Amino acid sequence: MNPHTHNTLQVKKMNVELVKNTLKAQGIGTKASIANLTKLSVATCGTILNELVASNEVIELETEGPSGGRPAKQYRYNADFGCVVCLLIKSEGGKLSIHTSSVNLLGETLHEAIHELNRIDIQVIDQQIEALMSENGNVQAIGIGIPGVVHHGVIGVCDVPELVNQPLGPYLEDKYELSVTIENDMNMTVYGFYHRLNIEEDKTFAVVTFPRNHFPGAGFIVDGRILSGNTKFGGEVSFLPFGISREEQLRQLHTDEGFIQLASHTLTSIIAIINPVTIAITGDLPQESQLDELYRHCLRDIPEAHMPKFIVKNDTNREYMTGLATSTLESLTYQLQITAKR
Repeated sequence: MNPHTHNTLQVKKMNVELVKNTLKAQGIGTKASIANLTKLSVATCGTILNELVASNEVIELETEGPSGGRPAKQYRYNADFGCVVCLLIKSEGGKLSIHTSSVNLLGETLHEAIHELNRIDIQVIDQQIEALMSENGNVQAIGIGIPGVVHHGVIGVCDVPELVNQPLGPYLEDKYELSVTIENDMNMTVYGFYHRLNIEEDKTFAVVTFPRNHFPGAGFIVDGRILSGNTKFGGEVSFLPFGISREEQLRQLHTDEGFIQLASHTLTSIIAIINPVTIAITGDLPQESQLDELYRHCLRDIPEAHMPKFIVKNDTNREYMTGLATSTLESLTYQLQITAKR
């Protein structure tokens, strides 16, 4: 392709996304109001809006104006133009489940369900997706949250044994020919907290979870981005050098004294490395009454001026689903990111 043609197409795609995102945020807009917010010309906005109306992604509304004048056309983004489907794979207290949700293109939940299962493997996940596809029209992307490590769609370490080393992403992309987002559960939970708490973009935020009968994990947001690492192994805090075997680590986490020691070691490590403004402590094991003791233990190594705020939230289902749905919707947008080196 001619480089000039390629660049022109890139600019067009970015302008279309700009118009769509502006209209989503504005609710209802005119060509002039959208041009003012996007800094694009009225003519460019008009051309893009006409194309979106023709595809039914944008709805042209009936307009009412003062008598004697021609009212400006108004537009609204069509939230029901399509949807994404999300699946949260969970292993909690020896119980397996898949939480499913369908979400319209404005991020509004259309339907949710919880399916408790005796076994979860690729075939079971595929069956759930098939059911979601049949129930929802024009599914545009699939999102899956996994309690483990995912790299290029292939699952590595995972709390669900049947999914370990399984190429779930490539399998689903080949079958459904859709964008498939598969992410670590902690990455999606921290992303959900970030959006629901409206954390400032330049702030660093962390979530660490201590589930019953499973190893702890963590998720990090740095400068508005998920920090997952080179091979998506970032946040696997159970591999910190505690000086004990993993079996002993799991045993101690389920005792009061052992939990305080190991949890404070984990929190101290996170503070020293990414210096977050807040850490949400989640999972079955932490208790609100332990916050002061955890804080005091961290103060043994961390100067108080650098200590973050601690919050305990045991149930993070809403944050987890919010993060996954947001990430899956973002997979539909055309993005050209330019990172400046400083």
